[in-house]
Amino acid sequence: MGTPRTPAARTPVRLAALTVGVVFLLVGVLGFVPGVTSDVDDLQFAGHQSGALLLGVFQVSILHNIVHLLFGVAGVVLARSWSGARNFLIGGGVVYLLLWIYGMLVGHDTAANFVPVNTADNWLHLVLGIGMVALGLLLSLRRVTTTH
Repeated sequence: MGTPRTPAARTPVRLAALTVGVVFLLVGVLGFVPGVTSDVDDLQFAGHQSGALLLGVFQVSILHNIVHLLFGVAGVVLARSWSGARNFLIGGGVVYLLLWIYGMLVGHDTAANFVPVNTADNWLHLVLGIGMVALGLLLSLRRVTTTH
């Protein structure tokens, strides 16, 4: 007989990954919602020409929103296991740190800015990267085990 699933099986790292995944899903959906995203009529598939701004601050495109949705799905799915959750938080955090570097190096009005990102996105990516890596490392220092 298998071990029954209990709420105790939800470790802090799994809950963090699930929460981050759900937030990314929400952000991905909200990137298409008029009112939450200004100038939705200017939403482009990709590239710096997209004039849509999530919350009036963060530049988004269809591609950018799809990436948020996929990242969210990955977080929700990987939160099903301790190692998956840890890998999502740390690996995803590293991806966001690399995206921050990318955003700092490419000109915002160049073809290389295909995501697209603006200054607000860049600093959010830095905070997300540091936060996700920190959550992944700190919440997995001691793996919680349950006994029945």
